Amino acid sequence: MLAPVTVPPWASESTRILARVLRNEDVRRLELAWTASSLGARASAIAVAVYAYEADGVGAVGLVAFVRLGAAAMASPWLGVLADKRPRRRVLVGSELSRSTVLAAMAALVLVGAPSLTVYLLAVLAAIVEPLFRSAQVALTPSLVETPEELTGANIVASAVDSIALFAGPALGALLLVAAGTGTVFAITAGLALAAALIVARIAHAGEPAAESDAHPAHTLLAGWHSIAQDGGLRVLVGLFTAQTVVAGMLNVLVVVVAIEVLDLGTSGVGWLDGMVGVGATLGVLAVAGVAGRRRLSGTFALGLLLWGIPLVLVAARPETVAAFTLFLLIGVGNTLVDVTGITLMQRATPDDVLGRVFGAFEALLALGLGVGSLLAPALDSVLGTRGAVLVAGLILPLVLAPLWRPLVAIDRSARVDSEHVALLRAIPIFAPLAPQNLERLAQALSAVFVDAGSPVFEAGAHADRFYVIEGGEAAVEIDARRVRSLGAGDFFGEIALLRDVPRTATVRATTALRLLALDRDTFLGTVAADPASAEAAGSIVAARLPRPVIG
Repeated sequence: MLAPVTVPPWASESTRILARVLRNEDVRRLELAWTASSLGARASAIAVAVYAYEADGVGAVGLVAFVRLGAAAMASPWLGVLADKRPRRRVLVGSELSRSTVLAAMAALVLVGAPSLTVYLLAVLAAIVEPLFRSAQVALTPSLVETPEELTGANIVASAVDSIALFAGPALGALLLVAAGTGTVFAITAGLALAAALIVARIAHAGEPAAESDAHPAHTLLAGWHSIAQDGGLRVLVGLFTAQTVVAGMLNVLVVVVAIEVLDLGTSGVGWLDGMVGVGATLGVLAVAGVAGRRRLSGTFALGLLLWGIPLVLVAARPETVAAFTLFLLIGVGNTLVDVTGITLMQRATPDDVLGRVFGAFEALLALGLGVGSLLAPALDSVLGTRGAVLVAGLILPLVLAPLWRPLVAIDRSARVDSEHVALLRAIPIFAPLAPQNLERLAQALSAVFVDAGSPVFEAGAHADRFYVIEGGEAAVEIDARRVRSLGAGDFFGEIALLRDVPRTATVRATTALRLLALDRDTFLGTVAADPASAEAAGSIVAARLPRPVIG
């Protein structure tokens, strides 16, 4: 008889979380729109390259690609402002409608034989708009899920979509080019962008922008850069991400030389080696699914970085064809691990009010890293030879990671909170609308307060300096020495005096030994003011409680 198959607890938990994410209609719509957008972007990129080659030769291909990448990198931080200042659903719809219009115009220009320069200008405009969807998508996702674990699960789904589009997008573009030509590719990808806009429009959660907090420059376009510069955890994450894209840029160049000159695979070998990275990225989705239920992600992020470096060191040390294919597949796995865990860590570490701008700046740094890597690789190849250049590329991430290991692990420690405290806060209507990373940050700010039976928590007329949640025990609300209400575990009090900036309007006394969790005045008011839905909920509670005996 076969022994029963046992499922590791982490696997069953991960499966449960992913299933819950996929049952979320808003997340499903967002990922479906991301599928259409990503497929269209990659298919249209192939069409732009082919159009440039046919119209003006190979030089135009490189020049147009460079201008598109540079323009997108320059515009991304500024466009990211929209994801923080406008409802994120509307930004997503607007970005895809804009791209659909531009692609449709490109199709029309190609079909009527317009000058190639006009097509190139529109291609650059389409490239500028593309990163806006990703910035707004990453910023909206935390508000569509309930827990940090579900946030990881949603990012796993998004990474899976991206990995599939890495293959399917160029394949779709190539098939359409053979069957119908570049004009038709632009027309069909315009339709995909339109479909993405229509899908996003059905998302129920608008992703209203948060009010700006005092901690971040409210009315400056540089708020994303400012947040990265001021937050040590974000600096470490973005720095490591940027180093990884430098290596990726180097690999884009070195893969050609390795395939043709080192492994003697010919030009077709370039596609095969590059394809193994894509296969590995797809397999990496299965590997990273195991972390969906885990709160500690920095170790997996570091592993992904090492999988970008160590395989290249081994390729340089012993360049054999079979081994190279396996090692390039591992690089793809590492790419997915870095993408999912790194983005999740950044979402957790970034305040919601600047999330779009941080990711706009992040997209610009990624493009810059790719550009630097693509320039560095040929220079190293000419000085050190191909194997020497590959070795340097492989050593970059391990050497960068070593001194940053402790600050990277500290990001997990700083994000570690009691899940029961998070659940307790989420059950309070004032905090229920908050995104998971904001709930985590609020839970970290809680301080424990213990009150003996019969003692007051505060008395009427006292200065209001804290908001309280009862973790355990019971209390009574008293007005003029008369009990008007009883409170128990999960109840909250103290909000009215804080929100109205008045002295306490009642006495709250412990009737049993009382365990409280408290938020200081600035943290409570800052949280409520920064989120429109939270402010609305707080106002409703105050309005409902004031006509009756009040707590405060």
